[in-house]
Amino acid sequence: MAGDLAGLVSRLEAVTARLEGVAGAKGTAPAGGSTSKRLEALATRLEALADRKKGGAGGDGDALEFVDEYKTCVIQGKLVKYFELSAKIGGDVATQAEIVKSAFQVQTTFLTAAGTHKAPPPAVLQEALKPTSRKVGDVQGYCDRNRGSKMFNHLMAVKEGIGCIGWVTVAPKPANYVKESADQSQFYTNRIIKEYKGKDENHVEWARAFVAAIMDLRDYVKVHHTTGLSWNPEGPVLSASGGAPPPPGGPGAPPPPPPPAVVPPSDAAAPDPEADKKSALLADLSKGAAVTKGLKKVTDDMKTHKNPALRGSSVVKASVKSSSTTTTPKYGATVAAKKPPKLELQNKKWIVEYQENQKGLQITETNPKQTVYMYKCTGSTLVIKGKCNSIVLDNCKKCALVFDDVISSCEIINCQSTQVQVNGKCPTVSIDKTDGCQVYLSKVSVSCEIVSAKSSEMNICVPKGTDGEFSEHPVPEQFKTMWNGKQLVTTASDLNL
Repeated sequence: MAGDLAGLVSRLEAVTARLEGVAGAKGTAPAGGSTSKRLEALATRLEALADRKKGGAGGDGDALEFVDEYKTCVIQGKLVKYFELSAKIGGDVATQAEIVKSAFQVQTTFLTAAGTHKAPPPAVLQEALKPTSRKVGDVQGYCDRNRGSKMFNHLMAVKEGIGCIGWVTVAPKPANYVKESADQSQFYTNRIIKEYKGKDENHVEWARAFVAAIMDLRDYVKVHHTTGLSWNPEGPVLSASGGAPPPPGGPGAPPPPPPPAVVPPSDAAAPDPEADKKSALLADLSKGAAVTKGLKKVTDDMKTHKNPALRGSSVVKASVKSSSTTTTPKYGATVAAKKPPKLELQNKKWIVEYQENQKGLQITETNPKQTVYMYKCTGSTLVIKGKCNSIVLDNCKKCALVFDDVISSCEIINCQSTQVQVNGKCPTVSIDKTDGCQVYLSKVSVSCEIVSAKSSEMNICVPKGTDGEFSEHPVPEQFKTMWNGKQLVTTASDLNL
């Protein structure tokens, strides 16, 4: 019997040593002596392994499994290909990709903290998420500062998609939030694929890799953070600095603050007028209906609607409107600095920015290699003569555009109450995130392709007859999708017709 027990103890010691090797723990040498001493030493080692498995303060346990999966599924997934192709393309694309890389590194650090700590209070969580928020702002800010870049579509695709790492603040369906970021980015990646397909496959693969990287993140979140960011319930509470809060005492801890000075009570307390007012108010309220007994009765001869002569002697004067009015911004609002208007040619790109109520803007010298970019203009009209490569209206309000010929497309993005008139040839009109858009087509452009997304109040005006009249046709905003047994079939809803 003793021999069998000693054999079992030897096997347990071997298994414990293997477990310690897998966990990276430092095992102790097997205890010599009697079987009972060896069993006691084994129990101590197994208890240490169990504590390590629970993932104590800063320990690596099952709680960190989702961090390892994040590194495997996201960081080492399609994101690697996106970084490689960005470096190959170079320029602004490579610079922005480096900022994206640092953003994902910051999120890895945050997830590591989440895997070893309990969920903190909202104020602490907001402070811990500030590095991630700053990185998202850096990526988007780089795009905004380089609107004249030749790779502007690439920069916009990343700007729209980088918001996906904000899933850590979303509940209960963070995976859907990541998918929405992919959809927003895809509007620009589709343009890149259309522009470079058959010309430079690096750009095509870059666009597909970036969207695929976001979908990798979506799949990861769907599995490991189904209803929101996971935390470690066994760990300490996360502090604002990203670690556990320091203990209240111990070596090196600052001394406690001195106790407040004790003020001896005076013999006579000072009267409190506010307390007296509150007491009087409560006493009146306790009277109930009797509180109105002390009020004066208003007789007919005191009423102004029955005595017009009293109206002119009223002590309440009518309010006089001030001739000068001042507008004070609401608390917390920031007033953006007004930027100077611009209309100039930069390399092969016409830049029209910050124009307000300018009805006579014109670009007369154009060629097929030039593009036109109109940004943040209000109440202005731009006329473009000749033929250019493409035209983009971005963040414009109540603006009108008139042009002759365009080779590629005319794009309206983030605009409101915009009118566009085509006098010549235009193969494609793209409308995205726009409310209120009226497009007048010429006879040679009636076959142009209209592409719309997330927009409303869109009308296409087609010429009829030779007297300059147009017939107006609304672009569908609502769709109906059904399964026909093989695939989904989408048609415009009857409400649009």
